[in-house]
Formats: sequence, C-alpha cells, structure tokens
Amino acid sequence: MTDPNSMPKALTQFAAGACFALLAVAAGAADLEKGKEINGVCAACHGDFGQGGKRGEYPRIAGQSAQYLKDQLRLFRARKRINIPMYPYTQERELPDEDIEDVAEYLASIRLPTKPPQFKDTDDALTRLLAMEKVMIIPRAEGDIDNGKKIYQKECASCHAKDGRGRRKFPMLVGQYTNYLKKQSDSFIKGERPHDEEGPGGILNTLKEQDIQDILAYLTSIQDITGESASADAAKSEAPK
Repeated sequence: MTDPNSMPKALTQFAAGACFALLAVAAGAADLEKGKEINGVCAACHGDFGQGGKRGEYPRIAGQSAQYLKDQLRLFRARKRINIPMYPYTQERELPDEDIEDVAEYLASIRLPTKPPQFKDTDDALTRLLAMEKVMIIPRAEGDIDNGKKIYQKECASCHAKDGRGRRKFPMLVGQYTNYLKKQSDSFIKGERPHDEEGPGGILNTLKEQDIQDILAYLTSIQDITGESASADAAKSEAPK
C-alpha cells in the first residue's frame, strides 16, 4: 500500500518531471533546417553564419539568446522597435510566429569560434578572410578597462551575465561589434529604443559618456573566454537558486 505521507512528494516530483518534459518538447519543436532556410534572407545583411556585416552596421546575431531574438523580431513586426531595413522582412505575412521560432532557435544554435583557425600554407587570402569573418573576436576598444569592469559588474551583469554572454531575454554583449553597441546605447539614452527599466530613462542615462566607453572597452577585453567555460558559466547562472 502506498504511504499517504509520500503522496505530496511523489506528486511534486511527477509535476516537476512533467514540466521539464514539456519544456524539452517546446524547445525541440523548432525546425532548425527551416530556420536555416529562413536565415538565407537574413544572411544578406547579417552574414551566412549570423556573424554580422559591414563591420558592425549589421550586428552579430549568431549565438544570441533565442528568447532575445524572438522578442526583438516581434518588436520589429509590431513596429515598437523601428528599423527601416527590417520593415519589409518583418511584416506579418512575411514573418509569422512559426518562422520566428525556427529562425531564432537556429541562430541561437550557431557557435562562432573565439580563436583564429589554423591555416594551411596552401590557403589563399580569400579563404583566410572568409574563415576569419566567422571568428568571434572584436578589436580592442579604447577606454579604462578597470573602470568599465567596475561599472559593468555593478550595473549590467545581473541581466547580461558576468561574462557578458547574456541570459534569457537579455542579449549577449561580448563579441558584438563595439560601434553597434555604442549606437544602441545612444538610442536607449535618447529614448529611440526602449530599454528594460520601468518608466523613462534607465541605467544608461545615469552614466557618463566616458563610463559607457569604458564598459565597451571592458567587453572587448573579456572575449577570450572559451565556448566551453562560457557555456558552463551560463548554465550556472540559469540554474535555479
């Protein structure tokens, strides 16, 4: 006979297991092959591997949080985030919810290398250039790295993670083009793009311009974390406490 006192615990374990199973099914529901096909349209600006284009005019989207990508695509579609080049690609008939799910999960699954590849003597200049386009290394930005670290870890890390690789709906910042991040920071400060704080303004509005530059310099100084350790840190940050 089942011990009545064990039922609440058993039910709790069953409910937790069922919840995880449903989440796994939801995550696996995306069609990555279809997402790759949809990304063919995005590749014209963002690159075949989501590595970005024109040295930051178009941001890197590979490896970004799937939730962040989905949120931004829906904001573009709802015209709550205005970006003229995105307009024709994010109309309802062009980008239904199913496509958003597929392309976001596909892009999130891409891992760009963080170190230059080993080239053969026979590799020509074009081969080397194309291979380096995939490498997730951004040139060092000028600024006070120590000051940038202090401000970032105090004001930004709780959302964007200590290693700058983002979490859930908050984007990865490390490995992103510095000029793109500066442009988006300016948009947040001017109110042209909503940040995640409640009410007008936000954390960025409280910082000096040099402080923001120092944060950008700091982000370019921590991008040498390996993919494995970054994934482990992200997993720890996502774990229930």
